[in-house]
Amino acid sequence: MNVDLYTLPVEGTEVRQFCGGNLGGEHEACVRFALLPGAQPAYVLTDSKPEGVGKEIRFTEAELDAFVIGYARERHLTI
Repeated sequence: MNVDLYTLPVEGTEVRQFCGGNLGGEHEACVRFALLPGAQPAYVLTDSKPEGVGKEIRFTEAELDAFVIGYARERHLTI
């Protein structure tokens, strides 16, 4: 992929999230993610905590898959 993922807009994307950590707290700990339009398949990830507002990272689908698989292996998780 030769597209600079950080130049693509995220407005209007459908944001999904996985939550955990301080369940029920004032600042739920969630990882939010959305499919980036214009560079499919690619994703933007953000943090729901106040300290993470405005910060994001972007990955191609292959990069994100490699991370998830590696993370699961490191944690001895089964997918």
